[in-house]
Amino acid sequence: MAETPSPRLTRVLGEQLVESVRTPLPAHTRRRTFGRVRLPGKATTIVGMRRAGKTTFLHQIRRERIERGASPEQAPYLSFEDERLAGLDASHLGALINERHRQFPASSPGADEDVVTWCFDEIQVVPGWERFVRRLIDTERAEVFVTGSSAALLSREIATSLRGRAWQVLIHPFSFEEALRHREGTFPEELEPGAGAEAARVAGARGLRRERALLDWLEAGGFPEVQGLDAATRRRLLRDYVDVAMLRDVVERHDVRNVAGLRWLVRHLLGNAGSRFSVEKFHRALRSQGIAVARDTLHQLLSYLEDCFLVRIVWMESASERQRMVNPRKAYPVDPGLIPVFDRTGRANTGHALETAVLVELERRGFEVTYLRTPEGYEVDFVARAPDGGMELVQVCADLSDPATAVRELRALAAGGALFPHARKRLLTLTRDGLPAEAPADVEAQTACEWLLAPPPSS
Repeated sequence: MAETPSPRLTRVLGEQLVESVRTPLPAHTRRRTFGRVRLPGKATTIVGMRRAGKTTFLHQIRRERIERGASPEQAPYLSFEDERLAGLDASHLGALINERHRQFPASSPGADEDVVTWCFDEIQVVPGWERFVRRLIDTERAEVFVTGSSAALLSREIATSLRGRAWQVLIHPFSFEEALRHREGTFPEELEPGAGAEAARVAGARGLRRERALLDWLEAGGFPEVQGLDAATRRRLLRDYVDVAMLRDVVERHDVRNVAGLRWLVRHLLGNAGSRFSVEKFHRALRSQGIAVARDTLHQLLSYLEDCFLVRIVWMESASERQRMVNPRKAYPVDPGLIPVFDRTGRANTGHALETAVLVELERRGFEVTYLRTPEGYEVDFVARAPDGGMELVQVCADLSDPATAVRELRALAAGGALFPHARKRLLTLTRDGLPAEAPADVEAQTACEWLLAPPPSS
């Protein structure tokens, strides 16, 4: 028998409901998603790193429902981090349904109401919350969106807790296209083709401005809160993000004792984007510095960092699981803006930032990604498998204007194409001036701007 919540908890739940429907929705930059955001009979779980914009995305969902004709009362939002809700558990959550009907009589049982869109933020702090969500989906005319990040339950684990009743949507920091819209308010439209020489000149100037904007974005990154900040403030804020992810999502969550080893690992991974990473070699490097940490512990720490979305791991393409496990992985930060914060060499890292941006965009678009080492010893940056089964070989190089560099990169694509003859071959450069003088007819060579700003058909 469900426990009746205290009058205090009932009052706070009612206040949150009323406040959520009467408070104007916060201004935000609309996030672009790929594929379905909702699947009937499942709760949508919004996953991603801290500060990437998951809570804002919940408000975007609410705004979209209201724009389609729903009333604000049909799109309530509740944050369970409200300290006044201390002591709330799953047996109390059922009162939300009754409280909503009491607060908004027009939507009482029996009324001709549409589906209610419930948005729950930080719901993982309520013990047993998943049982309530499953009941809400099964017994009410409701769609449910949940998200959260804490040492108690990571966003990916929220989906796992729903035991097959979750539909996952990934939110990374702003893409280049989203960052442009965030800065400019609206996304500038392209000129219609065939508009004459003046149109071509304007389009060329716009292309140069966007290439400059891409360079700025690769350095600043896409975390919403850092947009427009000066370099010193931005780097301090990004370092704080990393510290919170390490301490809350790794150290507290998994009771990690070797914090020094964890910090060394994070600095190495974030400062060496796209480099091959071997736990065995890194273990030997730590030992040479007098830092004692077991190899198994490093494997665990690496998986923890990936689980909290701070680091993205790319495995080598192989049909053999054993070969995949024994070969080095490639590690990337979740955002290119983290690279200059942790790169101590002082070298230009634009190429690494561009490679990171391409990987994260592939993940955003739903691709499963590996890297390829061909029998000849050539390397293709990414083997990307689309949700519909299509495959792409993606090679990323900041500048291919040097003929020798172009030959090397195209040779790797050709070798990869021999292994995967049905895969689409794509070559991405930083600027139009960096494109190779010639490319084979079966290779789509384009600037990263063009690729990042052009949504695929499944958008």
